[in-house]
Amino acid sequence: MDDFHGMPGHLIRRAHQIAVAIFMDACAERHLTPVQFACLSGVRAQPGVDATRLAALVAFDRSTLGNVLDRLEAKGWIARSPSPEDRRVKILHITPQGEALLDEAAACVEETQRRILAPLGESERKSFMRLLTKLVDVNNDVSRAPLGGKSGEAE
Repeated sequence: MDDFHGMPGHLIRRAHQIAVAIFMDACAERHLTPVQFACLSGVRAQPGVDATRLAALVAFDRSTLGNVLDRLEAKGWIARSPSPEDRRVKILHITPQGEALLDEAAACVEETQRRILAPLGESERKSFMRLLTKLVDVNNDVSRAPLGGKSGEAE
């Protein structure tokens, strides 16, 4: 292809940039990034999870996740403590401040999803989400950070 602008990889990268920009705009007052939101949501869903398992749950590479967890802990949104089974492993818990933040952020996260899909009609949204889910699920194993479970139902 002569023009990279029409290549799927380029368009997916651009869509990601746009999705992050919309999220950052919608959640600006909370100083919350999409990666932080995913990690907090994962820790809330799996109290006592360790960083390795969290990385698989949210599909982030372990080295990136460590820096994110440092920031979340510094903001008081998560707490890390040694695992009772293996003191070298740190287990993660969301703090009351982290719980409150996620509750407050729910509306801006929903707004983000709505704004991302707003240019599409209802049937286009359903088709887009079905195809995007299929693309992600089928290619999960080639990711540098495979998701520990499926993202949805692919056809």
